[in-house]
Amino acid sequence: MATYAIGDIQGCHAELVRLLEYLGFSATRDRLWLVGDLVNRGPDSLAVLRLVKGLAGSATVVLGNHDLHLAMLADGYGKVSSEDTLAEVLAAPDRDDLLAWLRGLPLLHVEGEYAMVHAGLLPQWSIEQAAALSGEVSAALKATNYRDFLGKMWGSEPAAWRDDLAGWDRLRVVVNSMTRMRFCTPEGVMEFRAPGAKGPPDRGPAGCLPWFDVPGRRSADHDLICGHWSALGFRREKNLLALDSGCLWGGCLTAVRLEDRRVFQLPCSRQVEPHGWE
Repeated sequence: MATYAIGDIQGCHAELVRLLEYLGFSATRDRLWLVGDLVNRGPDSLAVLRLVKGLAGSATVVLGNHDLHLAMLADGYGKVSSEDTLAEVLAAPDRDDLLAWLRGLPLLHVEGEYAMVHAGLLPQWSIEQAAALSGEVSAALKATNYRDFLGKMWGSEPAAWRDDLAGWDRLRVVVNSMTRMRFCTPEGVMEFRAPGAKGPPDRGPAGCLPWFDVPGRRSADHDLICGHWSALGFRREKNLLALDSGCLWGGCLTAVRLEDRRVFQLPCSRQVEPHGWE
């Protein structure tokens, strides 16, 4: 049995299928860990959702910001972007089943030495605290009044965690950290708007660091698997696997076999063969 962690797919169904074929993936033998952003911007989000949902217990998935954007649009919240490619999902006959399955996914998955999240974790959170907070968001997404949460979920404030946060503000900070964050201050104040907030790590907003470089980060005792940051690209470090290698933007779709950390990459150009290395 092998466990393959795969970066942001964003509707690139053909590339995902080709990578799974290259890996020799077997749903009866192997497992997939997917870092979120299954959908949007790419050409075939509906096929990706159907494929991953059909894998059932063979796939472990955390929610990304684009997945939550889809859930919001489906219930009349959020703003449609000219770059969205979600119309086929929203018109699908099985949309309600797909969306219920999507809302049932967590923001954080912890197993052994690994913790998988789409974007990042605030520096003051231990893995145990982050897992509990992920559970609070999951409960809100699965509640009978989940639409109330979807209507209050988006927004960049509050920008930092406080233990006394409650209600929608508390859940919004968790969502923003785990699905949107790239940079924060050493004190854990997230930055989403300043120049450089979506750029590479060496050109970030003044006074900010990549979330994983904050000194004293309490989650550093686990190996963090994340995506979300195509400008960061693929990174394989002691306690970090960053897997968004920009498949959607002409880069690669990346998989890492967790048992030995071997890397497999599928260039998005169909003219180039996939490759792997230790």
